[in-house]
Order: sequence, then structure tokens, then C-alpha cells
Amino acid sequence: MAPRPGLTAERLVRAGAELADEVGFEHVTVSELARRFDVKVASLYSHVRNSHDLKTRIALLALDEMADRASDAVAGRAGRDALTAFAEAYRAYAVEHPGRYTAARFPLDPQTAAASAGPRHARLSRAILRGYDLPEPAETHAVRLLGSVFHGFVSLETAGGFSHSAPPAEETWPWILDALDALLRDAPTSHRPTKADPS
Repeated sequence: MAPRPGLTAERLVRAGAELADEVGFEHVTVSELARRFDVKVASLYSHVRNSHDLKTRIALLALDEMADRASDAVAGRAGRDALTAFAEAYRAYAVEHPGRYTAARFPLDPQTAAASAGPRHARLSRAILRGYDLPEPAETHAVRLLGSVFHGFVSLETAGGFSHSAPPAEETWPWILDALDALLRDAPTSHRPTKADPS
């Protein structure tokens, strides 16, 4: 079937991303997108293979957008300023684009993941951590710490987890960033062996 005039893969993916923000990433399908464009589902299959392919493309778009935003935010900054700018960019994207934020965590095959903006996110994390002068493996631990804290807070906040208690999340967020900055400045550079750890 010939592609429908005016429809492109890029246009469909962006429409899919908008749909994800409106109704939730889990509800994005080729069928739902066809309804959005008032076309038959078959007319979209010359641009996207199936719903999994569509979701993968939305995930790649989201990763690109988040990396661009974070990169712009931390440019020329170091230390706590870079940490705060990175965190604020991450949180703002999740609030503005909840569906795309969810999409950024869509499982990708190793080859697609390696070619995505995912590695840029890791490099950005390591760039801001250079201001804390952490050796390996402490730097990798810190990268995982930042991802865990930011994702955990943002996920709870966007799900309304902080809506019914005081103080408001707007007060907790800078407190968390201050605590992370203090922790990173005095972070342990080696781990303590556990009973199961032969090291």
C-alpha cells in the first residue's frame, strides 16, 4: 500500500508522543493513532511496523529531547549548580511531558539502546559528577544514585504521591538537592564488604 500523502514517520511519532502525554504511554497504539488522523490503520503500516515499533520511536524521541534539555541546562555549570540544573531539567520534562517521560523507560534492544541518546544521559551525569572528584567505582555508584533519586521523586510526584501531606513537594525538592550535594562532597570512595561479598 502506498504511503498516505502528508503522513510521515516523524509526524506520526510526534503525534504519538503528544498522545502519550494526553492519555498515557501505555495507551498509545497504531489503532489509536489512526483514529487521531482519521485514517485506516493499514495506511500507517508503511511508516511504522506495529505498536511496539511506534513506542520504540517515541522512546527514542523522548530520550533525545531529555538529553538536549539537560545538556543545555548544565552548559557552563559545575558542582552544585550543574547538579541542580540537571535535576530541574529532568523534573520539568517529566511534569510537562508525563507520557514521554514514561516512554523514555521503554525497554530497548541492546543495539537500539546503544544508538539512542541513553548514553548521552550517562555522560551528562558523569560530567556534573566530575566536580565532586569521585574515583571509580564511586562515580558509577553516584550516577546510579542520581538516577534513582530523580526518577523516584519525579515518579511519586507525578503520581500524586506528595499531594496529601506537608510540606509541599516544592520544599522537599531543594532539600533533596542540598542533601545530594552534601553527600557527594563527602561520598565514600569504596564499599564495605558484606557477608556475601568475598572482597
